[in-house]
Amino acid sequence: MKTTSNICNAILRGFMAFAFPVVGVGGGTLLTSCSDFLEIKSPNEIVLEDFWNEKADVDAVVAGCYSRLQSSDIIKRMMIWGEFRSDNVGIGNNIQNDQNLEKVLNESIDASNAYTTWDGFYNVINRCNTVLLYAPKVAEIDPAFTEEELRATIAEVSALRDLCYFYLIRTFRDVPYSTEAFIDDNQTFDLPATPFEKVLDNLILDLEKVKNDAQKKYPKTKTYYQRGRITQDAIKAMLCEMYLWQGDYKNCIKYADELIQSKKEDSQNERSNLSTVSVVSQADNLTRLNGYPLVNNLKGNDIYGAAYSSIFGNGNSTESIFELVFMDDDNMMSNAAINDFFGYGTTIGLTSPSPVLLEESTTPYTSKYDSRRYEAMNSSDQSIRKYVWEGIQISAKDRNTDPQVSYINSYARDKNKSNWVIYRLSDIMLMKAEAIAELVSEENTESDAPQLSEAFSLVNAINKRSVCETPLVDTLRANDYRTKQAMQKLVMLERQRELMFEGKRYYDLVRQARRLNSSQTLATTVSSKQSSGGGYVRNKLSKMDAIYWPYNLDEIKVNKNLVQNPAFGSGENESYEKAK
Repeated sequence: MKTTSNICNAILRGFMAFAFPVVGVGGGTLLTSCSDFLEIKSPNEIVLEDFWNEKADVDAVVAGCYSRLQSSDIIKRMMIWGEFRSDNVGIGNNIQNDQNLEKVLNESIDASNAYTTWDGFYNVINRCNTVLLYAPKVAEIDPAFTEEELRATIAEVSALRDLCYFYLIRTFRDVPYSTEAFIDDNQTFDLPATPFEKVLDNLILDLEKVKNDAQKKYPKTKTYYQRGRITQDAIKAMLCEMYLWQGDYKNCIKYADELIQSKKEDSQNERSNLSTVSVVSQADNLTRLNGYPLVNNLKGNDIYGAAYSSIFGNGNSTESIFELVFMDDDNMMSNAAINDFFGYGTTIGLTSPSPVLLEESTTPYTSKYDSRRYEAMNSSDQSIRKYVWEGIQISAKDRNTDPQVSYINSYARDKNKSNWVIYRLSDIMLMKAEAIAELVSEENTESDAPQLSEAFSLVNAINKRSVCETPLVDTLRANDYRTKQAMQKLVMLERQRELMFEGKRYYDLVRQARRLNSSQTLATTVSSKQSSGGGYVRNKLSKMDAIYWPYNLDEIKVNKNLVQNPAFGSGENESYEKAK
Protein backbone atom coordinates (compact mmCIF):
# COMPACT_ATOMS: atom_id res chain seq x y z
CA MET A 1 0.00 0.00 0.00
CA LYS A 2 1.29 3.47 -0.80
CA THR A 3 2.25 5.87 1.99
CA THR A 4 -0.73 7.81 3.24
CA SER A 5 -1.08 11.10 5.10
CA ASN A 6 -2.78 11.85 8.39
CA ILE A 7 -5.77 13.04 6.37
CA CYS A 8 -5.81 9.75 4.52
CA ASN A 9 -5.59 7.73 7.73
CA ALA A 10 -8.40 9.76 9.25
CA ILE A 11 -10.48 9.23 6.14
CA LEU A 12 -9.91 5.49 6.13
CA ARG A 13 -10.86 5.30 9.79
CA GLY A 14 -13.87 7.44 9.02
CA PHE A 15 -15.42 5.15 6.46
CA MET A 16 -14.80 2.10 8.63
CA ALA A 17 -16.30 3.71 11.73
CA PHE A 18 -19.84 2.60 11.01
CA ALA A 19 -18.82 -1.03 11.50
CA PHE A 20 -18.68 -0.55 15.26
CA PRO A 21 -21.14 0.58 17.96
CA VAL A 22 -21.48 4.34 18.29
CA VAL A 23 -22.97 6.51 21.02
CA GLY A 24 -25.88 8.69 20.02
CA VAL A 25 -26.67 12.10 21.46
CA GLY A 26 -30.11 10.92 22.46
CA GLY A 27 -28.71 8.37 24.87
CA GLY A 28 -27.97 4.68 24.62
CA THR A 29 -25.71 2.75 22.33
CA LEU A 30 -26.77 2.50 18.71
CA LEU A 31 -25.78 -0.85 17.31
CA THR A 32 -25.53 -1.05 13.56
CA SER A 33 -27.52 -3.61 11.66
CA CYS A 34 -24.36 -5.17 10.22
CA SER A 35 -23.42 -7.09 13.39
CA ASP A 36 -24.31 -10.45 11.86
CA PHE A 37 -22.40 -9.50 8.75
CA LEU A 38 -19.31 -8.66 10.81
CA GLU A 39 -19.45 -12.07 12.45
CA ILE A 40 -18.78 -13.76 9.16
CA LYS A 41 -16.51 -11.23 7.47
CA SER A 42 -13.32 -9.64 8.74
CA PRO A 43 -13.00 -5.84 8.45
CA ASN A 44 -10.61 -6.28 5.51
CA GLU A 45 -13.33 -8.11 3.61
CA ILE A 46 -16.09 -5.60 4.23
CA VAL A 47 -17.78 -4.28 1.11
CA LEU A 48 -19.44 -0.97 1.88
CA GLU A 49 -22.49 -1.66 -0.25
CA ASP A 50 -23.24 -4.68 1.93
CA PHE A 51 -23.81 -2.37 4.87
CA TRP A 52 -26.08 0.31 3.42
CA ASN A 53 -29.40 -1.52 3.25
CA GLU A 54 -31.86 0.40 5.41
CA LYS A 55 -32.53 3.68 7.14
CA ALA A 56 -31.18 2.32 10.44
CA ASP A 57 -27.76 1.97 8.81
CA VAL A 58 -27.80 5.63 7.79
CA ASP A 59 -28.98 6.71 11.24
CA ALA A 60 -26.14 4.79 12.90
CA VAL A 61 -23.46 6.53 10.84
CA VAL A 62 -25.05 9.95 11.40
CA ALA A 63 -25.01 9.27 15.16
CA GLY A 64 -21.36 8.32 14.75
CA CYS A 65 -20.64 11.76 13.29
CA TYR A 66 -21.90 13.40 16.48
CA SER A 67 -20.11 10.86 18.66
CA ARG A 68 -16.82 11.65 16.92
CA LEU A 69 -17.37 15.39 17.35
CA GLN A 70 -17.80 14.78 21.09
CA SER A 71 -14.44 13.06 21.38
CA SER A 72 -11.81 14.68 23.55
CA ASP A 73 -9.29 15.30 20.75
CA ILE A 74 -11.79 17.33 18.72
CA ILE A 75 -13.19 19.38 21.61
CA LYS A 76 -9.65 20.07 22.80
CA ARG A 77 -8.87 21.54 19.41
CA MET A 78 -12.07 23.59 19.42
CA MET A 79 -10.82 25.03 22.71
CA ILE A 80 -7.16 25.45 21.79
CA TRP A 81 -7.63 26.70 18.25
CA GLY A 82 -10.47 29.06 19.13
CA GLU A 83 -9.26 30.45 22.45
CA PHE A 84 -5.92 29.40 23.91
CA ARG A 85 -3.69 31.64 21.80
CA SER A 86 -5.74 34.65 22.94
CA ASP A 87 -5.31 36.96 25.90
CA ASN A 88 -7.88 34.93 27.88
CA VAL A 89 -5.90 31.80 28.70
CA GLY A 90 -2.71 31.29 30.68
CA ILE A 91 -0.72 28.41 32.15
CA GLY A 92 -2.37 26.41 34.93
CA ASN A 93 -1.12 23.50 37.03
CA ASN A 94 1.09 20.60 35.94
CA ILE A 95 1.67 22.07 32.51
CA GLN A 96 4.81 19.93 32.27
CA ASN A 97 2.44 17.03 31.58
CA ASP A 98 1.52 18.59 28.24
CA GLN A 99 4.51 20.32 26.67
CA ASN A 100 2.66 20.84 23.39
CA LEU A 101 0.02 22.86 25.20
CA GLU A 102 2.68 24.83 27.06
CA LYS A 103 4.20 25.83 23.73
CA VAL A 104 0.80 26.98 22.48
CA LEU A 105 0.23 29.12 25.58
CA ASN A 106 3.72 30.61 25.24
CA GLU A 107 3.21 31.25 21.53
CA SER A 108 6.09 28.99 20.55
CA ILE A 109 4.18 26.77 18.13
CA ASP A 110 5.96 24.78 15.44
CA ALA A 111 4.79 22.18 12.95
CA SER A 112 5.74 19.25 15.17
CA ASN A 113 3.23 20.34 17.83
CA ALA A 114 0.59 17.63 18.36
CA TYR A 115 -2.20 20.21 18.36
CA THR A 116 -1.50 21.03 14.72
CA THR A 117 -3.00 17.66 13.72
CA TRP A 118 -6.42 17.79 12.12
CA ASP A 119 -7.30 14.14 11.46
CA GLY A 120 -10.29 14.15 13.87
CA PHE A 121 -12.06 16.80 11.81
CA TYR A 122 -11.30 15.06 8.53
CA ASN A 123 -12.60 11.83 10.04
CA VAL A 124 -15.97 13.50 10.67
CA ILE A 125 -15.88 15.11 7.23
CA ASN A 126 -15.46 11.76 5.54
CA ARG A 127 -18.18 10.13 7.62
CA CYS A 128 -20.49 12.89 6.40
CA ASN A 129 -19.36 12.53 2.79
CA THR A 130 -19.92 8.78 3.02
CA VAL A 131 -23.50 9.32 4.22
CA LEU A 132 -24.06 11.74 1.35
CA LEU A 133 -22.83 9.07 -1.08
CA TYR A 134 -24.85 6.13 0.23
CA ALA A 135 -27.99 7.59 1.81
CA PRO A 136 -29.73 8.24 -1.56
CA LYS A 137 -29.05 4.62 -2.54
CA VAL A 138 -30.58 3.41 0.72
CA ALA A 139 -33.67 5.53 0.07
CA GLU A 140 -34.10 3.73 -3.24
CA ILE A 141 -34.30 0.31 -1.59
CA ASP A 142 -35.87 1.06 1.80
CA PRO A 143 -39.46 2.35 1.49
CA ALA A 144 -39.34 3.39 5.18
CA PHE A 145 -36.73 6.00 4.29
CA THR A 146 -38.89 8.81 2.90
CA GLU A 147 -37.79 11.56 0.55
CA GLU A 148 -38.34 14.16 3.28
CA GLU A 149 -36.18 12.17 5.71
CA LEU A 150 -33.48 11.77 3.07
CA ARG A 151 -33.36 15.52 2.45
CA ALA A 152 -33.20 16.20 6.19
CA THR A 153 -30.34 13.72 6.55
CA ILE A 154 -28.45 15.31 3.66
CA ALA A 155 -28.91 18.74 5.26
CA GLU A 156 -27.77 17.46 8.65
CA VAL A 157 -24.54 15.81 7.56
CA SER A 158 -23.78 18.60 5.09
CA ALA A 159 -23.94 21.06 7.98
CA LEU A 160 -21.72 18.90 10.21
CA ARG A 161 -19.16 18.61 7.42
CA ASP A 162 -19.30 22.37 6.79
CA LEU A 163 -18.87 23.07 10.50
CA CYS A 164 -15.68 20.99 10.51
CA TYR A 165 -14.30 22.80 7.48
CA PHE A 166 -15.19 26.12 9.12
CA TYR A 167 -13.05 25.22 12.13
CA LEU A 168 -10.22 24.18 9.83
CA ILE A 169 -10.10 27.33 7.69
CA ARG A 170 -10.33 29.66 10.68
CA THR A 171 -7.33 27.83 12.13
CA PHE A 172 -5.11 27.01 9.14
CA ARG A 173 -6.53 29.46 6.54
CA ASP A 174 -6.11 27.29 3.42
CA VAL A 175 -6.90 23.57 3.77
CA PRO A 176 -7.44 20.50 1.57
CA TYR A 177 -11.12 20.56 0.62
CA SER A 178 -13.18 17.75 -0.85
CA THR A 179 -16.82 16.70 -0.88
CA GLU A 180 -15.88 13.26 -2.18
CA ALA A 181 -16.25 10.20 0.05
CA PHE A 182 -12.90 8.44 0.35
CA ILE A 183 -13.76 4.78 0.71
CA ASP A 184 -10.65 2.91 -0.37
CA ASP A 185 -6.89 3.47 -0.48
CA ASN A 186 -6.74 3.61 -4.28
CA GLN A 187 -8.10 7.13 -4.28
CA THR A 188 -5.86 10.20 -4.36
CA PHE A 189 -5.45 11.67 -0.90
CA ASP A 190 -2.62 14.18 -1.35
CA LEU A 191 -4.88 17.14 -2.08
CA PRO A 192 -3.48 20.67 -2.32
CA ALA A 193 -4.85 23.33 -0.02
CA THR A 194 -7.87 25.27 -1.26
CA PRO A 195 -7.79 29.01 -0.46
CA PHE A 196 -9.75 30.21 2.57
CA GLU A 197 -12.08 32.39 0.53
CA LYS A 198 -13.04 29.61 -1.89
CA VAL A 199 -13.71 27.12 0.90
CA LEU A 200 -15.84 29.67 2.75
CA ASP A 201 -17.82 30.44 -0.42
CA ASN A 202 -18.45 26.73 -0.94
CA LEU A 203 -19.60 26.26 2.66
CA ILE A 204 -22.08 29.11 2.37
CA LEU A 205 -23.44 27.86 -0.98
CA ASP A 206 -23.82 24.37 0.46
CA LEU A 207 -25.70 25.54 3.56
CA GLU A 208 -27.93 27.88 1.56
CA LYS A 209 -28.90 24.92 -0.60
CA VAL A 210 -29.91 22.61 2.26
CA LYS A 211 -31.07 24.97 5.04
CA ASN A 212 -34.79 24.53 4.40
CA ASP A 213 -34.52 20.73 4.26
CA ALA A 214 -33.17 20.36 7.79
CA GLN A 215 -35.40 19.46 10.70
CA LYS A 216 -37.17 22.58 11.97
CA LYS A 217 -38.36 21.22 15.29
CA TYR A 218 -37.86 17.84 16.90
CA PRO A 219 -40.66 16.28 18.98
CA LYS A 220 -40.61 17.28 22.65
CA THR A 221 -40.14 13.62 23.51
CA LYS A 222 -36.64 13.84 21.99
CA THR A 223 -35.37 16.06 24.77
CA TYR A 224 -31.83 16.63 23.57
CA TYR A 225 -32.34 16.64 19.83
CA GLN A 226 -33.58 20.23 19.43
CA ARG A 227 -30.22 21.66 20.52
CA GLY A 228 -28.03 18.56 20.25
CA ARG A 229 -28.73 17.86 16.57
CA ILE A 230 -28.52 20.05 13.50
CA THR A 231 -31.73 22.01 12.89
CA GLN A 232 -32.69 24.83 10.57
CA ASP A 233 -31.74 27.25 13.33
CA ALA A 234 -28.30 25.63 13.72
CA ILE A 235 -27.65 26.04 10.00
CA LYS A 236 -28.80 29.67 10.14
CA ALA A 237 -26.37 30.25 13.03
CA MET A 238 -23.54 28.85 10.92
CA LEU A 239 -24.57 31.04 7.98
CA CYS A 240 -24.78 34.08 10.25
CA GLU A 241 -21.18 33.59 11.35
CA MET A 242 -19.87 32.59 7.94
CA TYR A 243 -21.34 35.72 6.34
CA LEU A 244 -19.72 37.76 9.12
CA TRP A 245 -16.34 36.27 8.19
CA GLN A 246 -17.06 36.82 4.50
CA GLY A 247 -17.84 40.49 5.12
CA ASP A 248 -21.42 40.15 3.86
CA TYR A 249 -22.89 42.02 6.81
CA LYS A 250 -26.42 42.34 5.43
CA ASN A 251 -26.81 38.57 5.17
CA CYS A 252 -25.27 38.15 8.61
CA ILE A 253 -27.94 40.50 10.00
CA LYS A 254 -30.65 38.72 8.01
CA TYR A 255 -29.92 35.36 9.61
CA ALA A 256 -29.40 36.89 13.04
CA ASP A 257 -32.87 38.44 12.78
CA GLU A 258 -34.40 35.11 11.78
CA LEU A 259 -32.77 33.39 14.76
CA ILE A 260 -33.82 36.12 17.20
CA GLN A 261 -37.38 35.86 15.91
CA SER A 262 -37.30 32.08 16.25
CA LYS A 263 -36.19 32.39 19.87
CA LYS A 264 -38.90 34.99 20.54
CA GLU A 265 -41.50 32.56 19.23
CA ASP A 266 -40.06 29.80 21.44
CA SER A 267 -40.22 32.16 24.40
CA GLN A 268 -43.82 33.11 23.63
CA ASN A 269 -44.82 29.46 23.37
CA GLU A 270 -43.11 28.75 26.67
CA ARG A 271 -44.93 31.62 28.40
CA SER A 272 -48.26 30.30 27.19
CA ASN A 273 -47.69 27.21 29.31
CA LEU A 274 -46.60 29.04 32.48
CA SER A 275 -48.50 30.13 35.56
CA THR A 276 -49.57 33.76 35.89
CA VAL A 277 -46.74 34.49 38.34
CA SER A 278 -44.15 32.98 36.01
CA VAL A 279 -45.53 34.90 33.03
CA VAL A 280 -45.16 38.17 34.94
CA SER A 281 -41.58 37.21 35.83
CA GLN A 282 -40.81 36.41 32.18
CA ALA A 283 -42.33 39.71 31.07
CA ASP A 284 -40.21 41.61 33.61
CA ASN A 285 -37.13 39.81 32.33
CA LEU A 286 -37.93 40.73 28.70
CA THR A 287 -38.28 44.38 29.72
CA ARG A 288 -34.93 44.26 31.49
CA LEU A 289 -33.34 42.66 28.43
CA ASN A 290 -34.68 45.11 25.82
CA GLY A 291 -37.20 42.54 24.58
CA TYR A 292 -34.64 39.83 23.74
CA PRO A 293 -35.54 36.34 25.04
CA LEU A 294 -32.36 35.61 26.96
CA VAL A 295 -32.45 33.26 29.94
CA ASN A 296 -33.35 35.01 33.19
CA ASN A 297 -30.39 35.39 35.55
CA LEU A 298 -32.40 36.10 38.71
CA LYS A 299 -32.85 33.14 41.06
CA GLY A 300 -34.72 34.96 43.82
CA ASN A 301 -34.54 38.09 45.93
CA ASP A 302 -31.03 39.47 45.39
CA ILE A 303 -29.79 36.03 44.28
CA TYR A 304 -28.34 35.60 40.77
CA GLY A 305 -26.74 32.90 38.65
CA ALA A 306 -29.79 31.21 37.12
CA ALA A 307 -28.62 31.88 33.56
CA TYR A 308 -25.30 30.11 34.13
CA SER A 309 -27.00 27.07 35.68
CA SER A 310 -29.42 26.85 32.76
CA ILE A 311 -26.90 27.34 29.95
CA PHE A 312 -23.83 25.51 31.29
CA GLY A 313 -25.16 23.36 34.11
CA ASN A 314 -28.38 21.76 32.93
CA GLY A 315 -27.62 22.42 29.28
CA ASN A 316 -30.08 22.51 26.39
CA SER A 317 -31.34 25.89 27.57
CA THR A 318 -33.94 27.86 25.64
CA GLU A 319 -31.10 30.18 24.66
CA SER A 320 -29.07 27.39 23.07
CA ILE A 321 -29.04 26.81 19.31
CA PHE A 322 -26.52 23.99 18.92
CA GLU A 323 -24.36 22.18 21.46
CA LEU A 324 -22.62 18.83 21.83
CA VAL A 325 -24.58 16.86 24.41
CA PHE A 326 -23.03 14.72 27.15
CA MET A 327 -25.53 12.49 28.93
CA ASP A 328 -25.64 12.28 32.73
CA ASP A 329 -25.35 8.49 32.61
CA ASP A 330 -21.91 7.49 33.94
CA ASN A 331 -21.71 4.79 31.27
CA MET A 332 -21.87 7.43 28.54
CA MET A 333 -19.07 9.60 27.22
CA SER A 334 -17.80 12.43 29.44
CA ASN A 335 -16.38 15.80 28.44
CA ALA A 336 -12.78 14.87 29.24
CA ALA A 337 -11.36 17.96 27.55
CA ILE A 338 -12.88 20.17 30.26
CA ASN A 339 -11.39 18.00 33.02
CA ASP A 340 -7.93 18.16 31.49
CA PHE A 341 -7.80 21.83 30.56
CA PHE A 342 -10.08 23.60 33.06
CA GLY A 343 -9.97 21.14 35.96
CA TYR A 344 -12.45 19.48 38.31
CA GLY A 345 -13.56 20.23 41.84
CA THR A 346 -10.89 22.35 43.49
CA THR A 347 -8.20 20.91 41.20
CA ILE A 348 -7.00 23.46 38.66
CA GLY A 349 -6.47 22.18 35.15
CA LEU A 350 -3.60 22.70 32.74
CA THR A 351 -4.85 26.21 31.98
CA SER A 352 -5.93 29.18 34.06
CA PRO A 353 -7.25 32.69 33.45
CA SER A 354 -4.46 34.80 31.99
CA PRO A 355 -2.78 37.49 34.09
CA VAL A 356 -4.63 40.08 32.00
CA LEU A 357 -7.97 38.76 33.22
CA LEU A 358 -6.86 38.51 36.83
CA GLU A 359 -5.41 42.02 37.02
CA GLU A 360 -8.15 44.37 38.21
CA SER A 361 -6.91 47.22 36.03
CA THR A 362 -7.02 45.21 32.80
CA THR A 363 -9.89 42.77 33.31
CA PRO A 364 -12.60 43.26 30.63
CA TYR A 365 -15.33 43.18 33.27
CA THR A 366 -16.48 46.72 34.03
CA SER A 367 -18.18 46.03 37.35
CA LYS A 368 -17.86 43.75 40.37
CA TYR A 369 -21.60 43.20 39.94
CA ASP A 370 -21.11 41.49 36.57
CA SER A 371 -22.02 37.86 37.30
CA ARG A 372 -19.87 36.62 34.43
CA ARG A 373 -16.60 37.53 36.16
CA TYR A 374 -17.49 34.91 38.80
CA GLU A 375 -19.07 32.40 36.44
CA ALA A 376 -16.02 32.32 34.19
CA MET A 377 -13.26 32.26 36.80
CA ASN A 378 -12.25 32.54 40.43
CA SER A 379 -9.64 35.24 40.98
CA SER A 380 -8.62 34.02 44.44
CA ASP A 381 -7.39 30.57 43.37
CA GLN A 382 -6.85 31.64 39.72
CA SER A 383 -9.02 28.86 38.32
CA ILE A 384 -11.40 28.64 35.39
CA ARG A 385 -14.90 27.84 36.64
CA LYS A 386 -17.05 27.85 33.50
CA TYR A 387 -18.01 24.30 32.49
CA VAL A 388 -16.29 22.94 35.63
CA TRP A 389 -19.19 23.63 38.02
CA GLU A 390 -22.86 22.87 37.41
CA GLY A 391 -24.14 26.02 39.07
CA ILE A 392 -23.35 29.25 40.84
CA GLN A 393 -25.16 31.41 43.38
CA ILE A 394 -24.36 35.11 43.65
CA SER A 395 -25.83 37.07 46.50
CA ALA A 396 -25.72 40.83 45.85
CA LYS A 397 -27.88 42.84 48.25
CA ASP A 398 -26.53 46.34 47.71
CA ARG A 399 -23.71 48.31 46.12
CA ASN A 400 -21.95 48.85 49.42
CA THR A 401 -20.86 45.22 49.76
CA ASP A 402 -19.10 42.79 47.44
CA PRO A 403 -21.23 39.99 46.02
CA GLN A 404 -21.06 36.71 47.93
CA VAL A 405 -20.35 33.83 45.56
CA SER A 406 -20.78 30.10 46.06
CA TYR A 407 -20.25 27.37 43.47
CA ILE A 408 -22.58 24.40 43.24
CA ASN A 409 -21.74 20.79 42.35
CA SER A 410 -18.39 20.45 40.68
CA TYR A 411 -18.04 17.56 38.29
CA ALA A 412 -15.73 14.80 39.52
CA ARG A 413 -12.71 13.73 37.51
CA ASP A 414 -13.71 11.81 34.37
CA LYS A 415 -17.37 12.61 35.12
CA ASN A 416 -17.75 16.01 33.50
CA LYS A 417 -21.12 16.09 31.74
CA SER A 418 -21.24 19.72 30.69
CA ASN A 419 -22.43 20.19 27.13
CA TRP A 420 -20.05 22.00 24.80
CA VAL A 421 -21.99 24.99 23.47
CA ILE A 422 -21.22 25.94 19.87
CA TYR A 423 -23.99 28.50 19.21
CA ARG A 424 -26.35 30.31 21.56
CA LEU A 425 -28.53 33.38 21.22
CA SER A 426 -26.23 35.92 22.89
CA ASP A 427 -23.46 34.93 20.47
CA ILE A 428 -25.79 35.57 17.52
CA MET A 429 -26.94 38.92 18.94
CA LEU A 430 -23.33 40.06 19.24
CA MET A 431 -22.60 38.91 15.69
CA LYS A 432 -25.48 41.11 14.55
CA ALA A 433 -24.16 44.05 16.58
CA GLU A 434 -20.73 43.54 15.00
CA ALA A 435 -22.20 43.47 11.50
CA ILE A 436 -24.22 46.63 12.17
CA ALA A 437 -21.11 48.41 13.43
CA GLU A 438 -19.26 47.50 10.23
CA LEU A 439 -22.06 48.96 8.10
CA VAL A 440 -21.88 52.31 9.91
CA SER A 441 -19.96 54.93 7.95
CA GLU A 442 -16.52 56.08 9.03
CA GLU A 443 -17.79 59.67 9.04
CA ASN A 444 -20.30 58.86 11.80
CA THR A 445 -23.08 60.90 10.22
CA GLU A 446 -26.45 61.58 11.78
CA SER A 447 -28.03 58.90 9.61
CA ASP A 448 -25.92 56.31 11.42
CA ALA A 449 -27.63 56.99 14.76
CA PRO A 450 -30.47 54.42 14.39
CA GLN A 451 -28.00 51.67 13.49
CA LEU A 452 -25.73 52.50 16.40
CA SER A 453 -28.75 52.58 18.69
CA GLU A 454 -29.81 49.10 17.56
CA ALA A 455 -26.30 47.71 18.00
CA PHE A 456 -26.15 49.20 21.49
CA SER A 457 -29.52 47.70 22.38
CA LEU A 458 -28.22 44.23 21.46
CA VAL A 459 -25.01 44.57 23.45
CA ASN A 460 -26.71 46.27 26.37
CA ALA A 461 -29.35 43.54 26.69
CA ILE A 462 -26.64 40.93 27.14
CA ASN A 463 -24.71 43.13 29.53
CA LYS A 464 -27.81 43.96 31.62
CA ARG A 465 -28.62 40.26 31.96
CA SER A 466 -25.34 39.83 33.83
CA VAL A 467 -25.77 42.73 36.26
CA CYS A 468 -26.49 41.51 39.81
CA GLU A 469 -28.73 44.37 40.89
CA THR A 470 -32.46 44.91 41.31
CA PRO A 471 -33.50 47.56 40.50
CA LEU A 472 -30.92 47.67 37.74
CA VAL A 473 -28.12 50.21 37.70
CA ASP A 474 -26.90 49.96 34.12
CA THR A 475 -23.13 49.75 33.54
CA LEU A 476 -23.24 50.90 29.89
CA ARG A 477 -24.36 54.31 28.63
CA ALA A 478 -25.56 54.74 25.04
CA ASN A 479 -23.97 58.18 24.73
CA ASP A 480 -20.52 56.61 25.10
CA TYR A 481 -20.98 54.60 21.91
CA ARG A 482 -22.11 57.03 19.26
CA THR A 483 -19.30 56.36 16.79
CA LYS A 484 -18.33 53.40 14.63
CA GLN A 485 -15.00 53.00 16.40
CA ALA A 486 -16.54 53.07 19.89
CA MET A 487 -19.17 50.50 18.92
CA GLN A 488 -16.58 48.19 17.34
CA LYS A 489 -14.57 48.20 20.58
CA LEU A 490 -17.69 47.66 22.68
CA VAL A 491 -18.78 44.63 20.68
CA MET A 492 -15.35 43.00 20.91
CA LEU A 493 -15.23 43.59 24.66
CA GLU A 494 -18.75 42.25 25.19
CA ARG A 495 -17.97 39.15 23.15
CA GLN A 496 -14.93 38.61 25.36
CA ARG A 497 -16.99 39.04 28.54
CA GLU A 498 -19.97 36.96 27.45
CA LEU A 499 -18.19 34.11 25.62
CA MET A 500 -15.15 33.74 27.90
CA PHE A 501 -13.56 30.26 27.62
CA GLU A 502 -16.09 29.07 25.01
CA GLY A 503 -13.59 28.73 22.16
CA LYS A 504 -14.40 32.07 20.51
CA ARG A 505 -11.88 34.76 21.50
CA TYR A 506 -8.92 33.97 19.25
CA TYR A 507 -11.17 33.47 16.24
CA ASP A 508 -12.70 36.89 16.96
CA LEU A 509 -9.21 38.42 16.93
CA VAL A 510 -8.35 36.63 13.66
CA ARG A 511 -11.59 37.83 12.06
CA GLN A 512 -10.78 41.38 13.12
CA ALA A 513 -7.26 41.06 11.71
CA ARG A 514 -8.59 39.81 8.37
CA ARG A 515 -11.00 42.73 8.21
CA LEU A 516 -8.26 45.25 8.94
CA ASN A 517 -5.74 43.37 6.79
CA SER A 518 -3.40 43.86 9.73
CA SER A 519 -2.55 41.70 12.72
CA GLN A 520 -1.11 44.55 14.81
CA THR A 521 -4.11 44.68 17.18
CA LEU A 522 -4.10 40.91 17.55
CA ALA A 523 -0.36 40.89 18.22
CA THR A 524 -0.65 43.57 20.90
CA THR A 525 -3.64 41.85 22.52
CA VAL A 526 -2.11 38.37 22.63
CA SER A 527 1.32 39.54 23.79
CA SER A 528 -0.24 41.39 26.72
CA LYS A 529 -0.61 38.14 28.68
CA GLN A 530 3.09 37.28 28.47
CA SER A 531 4.99 38.00 31.69
CA SER A 532 8.21 37.98 29.65
CA GLY A 533 8.97 37.85 25.95
CA GLY A 534 5.96 39.95 25.05
CA GLY A 535 7.99 41.94 22.53
CA TYR A 536 9.06 38.77 20.75
CA VAL A 537 5.47 37.50 20.58
CA ARG A 538 4.19 40.87 19.37
CA ASN A 539 6.81 41.00 16.62
CA LYS A 540 6.12 37.42 15.60
CA LEU A 541 2.35 37.87 15.33
CA SER A 542 2.65 41.17 13.49
CA LYS A 543 2.94 39.09 10.32
CA MET A 544 -0.48 37.98 9.03
CA ASP A 545 0.75 34.49 8.15
CA ALA A 546 1.75 33.87 11.77
CA ILE A 547 -1.76 34.25 13.18
CA TYR A 548 -2.70 30.97 11.53
CA TRP A 549 -1.33 27.55 12.46
CA PRO A 550 1.33 25.56 10.59
CA TYR A 551 0.47 22.32 8.85
CA ASN A 552 1.69 19.39 10.89
CA LEU A 553 5.18 18.31 9.85
CA ASP A 554 4.12 14.72 9.17
CA GLU A 555 1.38 15.98 6.87
CA ILE A 556 3.87 18.05 4.89
CA LYS A 557 6.21 15.08 4.53
CA VAL A 558 3.63 12.79 2.96
CA ASN A 559 1.51 15.33 1.08
CA LYS A 560 3.83 16.95 -1.43
CA ASN A 561 1.00 19.20 -2.62
CA LEU A 562 0.82 21.04 0.71
CA VAL A 563 2.96 24.16 0.99
CA GLN A 564 3.82 25.13 4.57
CA ASN A 565 2.60 28.38 6.06
CA PRO A 566 5.51 30.73 5.22
CA ALA A 567 5.59 32.07 8.80
CA PHE A 568 6.87 28.66 9.89
CA GLY A 569 9.43 27.96 7.17
CA SER A 570 9.51 24.22 6.63
CA GLY A 571 8.00 23.71 10.08
CA GLU A 572 11.17 23.02 12.03
CA ASN A 573 12.15 25.34 14.90
CA GLU A 574 15.38 26.48 13.28
CA SER A 575 13.58 26.98 9.98
CA TYR A 576 11.12 29.31 11.69
CA GLU A 577 13.98 31.46 12.90
CA LYS A 578 15.21 31.82 9.32
CA ALA A 579 11.75 32.66 8.04
CA LYS A 580 11.13 35.60 10.39
